[in-house]
Amino acid sequence: MRVLVTRPEPGASATAARLAARGHAVLCDPMLRIASTGAPLPPGRFDALAATSANGLRALDVRGLDVRGLDVPVFAVGPRTAAAARSAGFRQVVDCAGDAVALAGRLDADLPPGARILHAAGADRAADLAALLTRADVKVIVHVGYLAPEAAGLAPETQAALRDGALDAALHFSPRTVRALLRCVDDAGLREPFGRLRHLCLSEAVAAPLQATGLPADWAPRPNADALLGLLEGEPVETVEVAPGGPGV
Repeated sequence: MRVLVTRPEPGASATAARLAARGHAVLCDPMLRIASTGAPLPPGRFDALAATSANGLRALDVRGLDVRGLDVPVFAVGPRTAAAARSAGFRQVVDCAGDAVALAGRLDADLPPGARILHAAGADRAADLAALLTRADVKVIVHVGYLAPEAAGLAPETQAALRDGALDAALHFSPRTVRALLRCVDDAGLREPFGRLRHLCLSEAVAAPLQATGLPADWAPRPNADALLGLLEGEPVETVEVAPGGPGV
């Protein structure tokens, strides 16, 4: 299958390698570019790290972090972020295997009263982690370690592939990436060929911007890359059929 991948690097190349190993042809055109803010770490000690993205962890300078060495527990939103935590040297990593709601649930359940949580995050966040917690006796301090500016437009290779019908599917990993892609597609006047692709999304939330424009989208039964790649290859799928002229309900 010929697949478009628009997630930012280094995730785009990692996904492309996995797809190529499965025999798919891949075109990468990242819609976001990750750039470090260089922001200093918040002062004080922390009882846990919360990570809603691997990029947030990569931007965290653990050498300057007062977290009782690398023994502080890291609560990661999913397997890719958990892997980034282990690569950084953290020894206690909790893979919440879901979304920000699942992550907040584990923080609620596992942390002691008075705990301070450092949230390694980017400037644009899909969810307010502190607002998702049900406990008032823990505190979340956000470290904005990276920015993710949007691409100015589609790469010439992507425009040509859409015009020539040289793509079969697109993989979508975040709502913001989808919104940036839709803007670039419309700017290039390529909505019609883009709409013919099979749109495969990491979660229902990722599918929502596509549905809002009238495009049908499928999403993985679990919000992780393994399930998304399985969806591409015919594993069970959650589907919303969109009526002409409007999103599905």
